[in-house]
Amino acid sequence: MRRWLPVVLAVVALLPLHADAAKKIRVVATIPDIADMTRQVGGDLVDVTSIATGVEDIHAVPMKPSFAVLLSRADVVISLGLEAEHAFLPALIDASRNPRIRRDAAGYIECSTYISPLEAPTRLDRSLGDQHPMGNPHINLDPVLGKSMVRAITDGLSRLYPEHAATFGANAATYSAKLDEAIARWVREAAPLKGKKLVSYHPDFIYFTERFGMISFGTIEIRAGIDPTPGHIAELREAMRQNNVDFVVREMHYPAGLAQSLAQQTGAKLVELPAMSGGMPETKDYISFIDYNVKTMVKAAAAGR
Repeated sequence: MRRWLPVVLAVVALLPLHADAAKKIRVVATIPDIADMTRQVGGDLVDVTSIATGVEDIHAVPMKPSFAVLLSRADVVISLGLEAEHAFLPALIDASRNPRIRRDAAGYIECSTYISPLEAPTRLDRSLGDQHPMGNPHINLDPVLGKSMVRAITDGLSRLYPEHAATFGANAATYSAKLDEAIARWVREAAPLKGKKLVSYHPDFIYFTERFGMISFGTIEIRAGIDPTPGHIAELREAMRQNNVDFVVREMHYPAGLAQSLAQQTGAKLVELPAMSGGMPETKDYISFIDYNVKTMVKAAAAGR
């Protein structure tokens, strides 16, 4: 970041600070799920860009000078929240020198506003891992919480642009109805997953398992952001064998080797899933992303151990 920060600041200083009222609302979302939801809510009123493309680790999205320039022109930034983007967003916002989108400004919207996170720590300790200091932030993996994300986006945009509040509200209602229809279908389709045990690389599927009645048995990581040790893997492997764990999920942005060997050694099915839309060619928007994950898990369950 320090290498290119002077160049970015020089470019940003030349850019106009205020948006032309006749132009669309310029929104920067941190991940594609949020970008899709914002387009659904904002319709023709918004121009939305996502920083992440869907193939990255949300906790380690590479920082590029172009992102700071993009943020310098933004009217609104929308994040997942719960410190999910701690590794890249604060520094990029600082580099953008855009007062509209600072964390204490109205143009900064967090999608976790109406959500009580799982795995909220009782105390903060850096030795316990620093990727989930506010609780588990991977709320986008639960489509019911996806509706709460849409609500946060709608309320945030409506506060900023009250003249468009009715449009935002109507669009959000239409999209939420589509989500309701899809959720009812997913719950039916996911019935075979109930009670199945799952180990993932990182604890980002806890909301998915909670929603569809599965059991999160553990993670390949020792804790969120703490790399596995041989001792941890040996203990996890033995526990999986004793408890007949059904699945090992490798999120697509994590290395394949450990997940593959753990599945082979325990008899669990290896399932490879994206952690956000855009992570696979078939997951071009939020609904197709959840649809892909549900269908892929159900197919793996049908194949058996």
